Amino acid sequence: MLEHFLRKPLTLPTAAEALPGRDRAMPVPERHHVSGRPLAPPYPEGLEVADFGLGCFWGAERKFWQVPGVWVTAVGYQGGETPNATYEEVCGGRTGHAEVVRVVYDPAKVRYEDLLTVFWESHDPTQGMRQGNDVGTQYRSAIYVHSESQRATAEASRAAYGRALKNASYGAITTEIRDAPPFYFAEDYHQQYLSKNPGGYCGLGGTGVSCPG
Repeated sequence: MLEHFLRKPLTLPTAAEALPGRDRAMPVPERHHVSGRPLAPPYPEGLEVADFGLGCFWGAERKFWQVPGVWVTAVGYQGGETPNATYEEVCGGRTGHAEVVRVVYDPAKVRYEDLLTVFWESHDPTQGMRQGNDVGTQYRSAIYVHSESQRATAEASRAAYGRALKNASYGAITTEIRDAPPFYFAEDYHQQYLSKNPGGYCGLGGTGVSCPG
């Protein structure tokens, strides 16, 4: 991603400062490039949704579509002020959105706790408004929860991983945990990017610290 070389704001815009966006939603590809399953809802009964921001969503999405029990994944923009923002607008820092992965999973086959382990171990959650060389508010670490159960589990996991990171001489976790705001699908070419472009940029790197079980 070339935009990380540009100078961008490292604070979130207020609602008054954010771009206005648009009413029309981004076209959504019909099928997942890897699994062939539908990207957009409705999803089969019994599945649950989890949303994670952990840096560049190209590499982040691949981490999750490889997890057994995950039914489908998609990338998008979440946590900001601008409805139906474009990638260029998000990269400019005036939408407030994070790049996120939406994970639709079968809780009978994979636990939310297991998804959190993938989340924590796939990036450095202590870096604030950046992830490695990718700098900007869209690269912040975030967990957007869809139930009180997810919130409690995510907060307990954050506390446990925070202790593990402290023991390994890392700083405090900066990951935000909040109720899931509207999710806006990213453009077609971003969906399953590293399946379409196997040698493409990833940019993710964990701390090497294991998440306590």
